[in-house]
Amino acid sequence: MLGWSSFEPFLISGLALGGVYALSGVGLVVLYRATGVLYLAFGAVGAMGAYLAWQTTPPNTPVGPVGWILCIVFCAVVTLAYGVIFGPPLAGRGPLVQAVCTLGLALVLFGVVDLVWPSSGGASRSLTLPTDNYGFVAGGVTVNTTQIISLVVGVVLTVGTGAFLRYSKLGTAMRAMANDREITATLGVPVRRVEAAAWLGCGVLAGVAGILLADLSALDDTTLVFTVVISALAAALIGRLRSITLTFVAALVIGLVHDLITPITSISDYRDMTPFVLAAIALLVVSRGQVMTRSREEA
Repeated sequence: MLGWSSFEPFLISGLALGGVYALSGVGLVVLYRATGVLYLAFGAVGAMGAYLAWQTTPPNTPVGPVGWILCIVFCAVVTLAYGVIFGPPLAGRGPLVQAVCTLGLALVLFGVVDLVWPSSGGASRSLTLPTDNYGFVAGGVTVNTTQIISLVVGVVLTVGTGAFLRYSKLGTAMRAMANDREITATLGVPVRRVEAAAWLGCGVLAGVAGILLADLSALDDTTLVFTVVISALAAALIGRLRSITLTFVAALVIGLVHDLITPITSISDYRDMTPFVLAAIALLVVSRGQVMTRSREEA
């Protein structure tokens, strides 16, 4: 039997991962509400940004401000350019077409990363941040500042995004577009500008998520491309692509469960299935609740 001490180190790492998944999931939800597009290239854009930050950093040196800026600017520019060029044509298409088009961008970027930074003999690359060297010990568990930052960023982003959507003029326009795009346009709202702002914000979040996950997990293209997008998408689906708060809670749970499974050797090899399993359970529970509610109303 495993004692609590076996799980304590993974509690902190799980919360940190959950924070990264949260900011990714919130970015997906906001972009979807504003444009109707499910951005499946989120992880690939963040991965390429992280590789660029690593490439411009001297060996065995933490990523400095230049690497951070390069990563975030790259992700923001690529996402904004994609939204400006392909966003308008995709606006009138179905969800399947929209998702496939962003998946195409993800596969293109994944191929570019694999071509420019191929794996060499199984050697691993590492990306570290200056905050890795600072932290404290709580209950015998070492907590570094990067883990705290990852969780705090997720919390601040969720609260800040909720306030932004509720109280700002731009946020109100995004909420209006989520309810009815055509009516919002007829009321004089600059739809294209609002969409561009949503794409730009999503790109910035992709850069932050990419560089944080590369530090917390590994600088691996497969991990960065698919772990972020699958976990963030699962959290967003649990939030039904509408609730930012529920998306945040779901992201934390996914990160916690994923890491707390690690010391359980009998199932640790299956921990990457966590997002799928939790999303499936949540969707089944939600759909069952809807069926029961309709049955009561009909009765």
